[in-house]
Amino acid sequence: MAYTRVLLSGDTHGIGILVAHTTSGDADTIHTATSSTTDPGDEVWLWADNPDTVAHVLKIWWGGTTAITNEKVYTIPALTSDVPLIRGTPLRNSLVVKASCDTANKVSIRGFINRVTA
Repeated sequence: MAYTRVLLSGDTHGIGILVAHTTSGDADTIHTATSSTTDPGDEVWLWADNPDTVAHVLKIWWGGTTAITNEKVYTIPALTSDVPLIRGTPLRNSLVVKASCDTANKVSIRGFINRVTA
């Protein structure tokens, strides 16, 4: 197997993605996984930053935005950086990781992908 580290598809410069939306229907795209259905896929690593003075509820939508199995909920404490969210979880088949937050433009997401090929 070969690993290649790449930026999140929603973060072309590697500086983070400000979560601007508050619902699953218009959630911000964080990453679109490789289209491969045979390779192991993209190993996703995400962290959150919250420079605001209050905690915020962040939702990561994993591969879809409707089923309860797609929703991952985190409370991001006030004045924090580098809060781990996703730690090397694989995703493939062009599925999309999205994010929404209880308040727009307060939390940002950073990360990278280890693209794994056979």
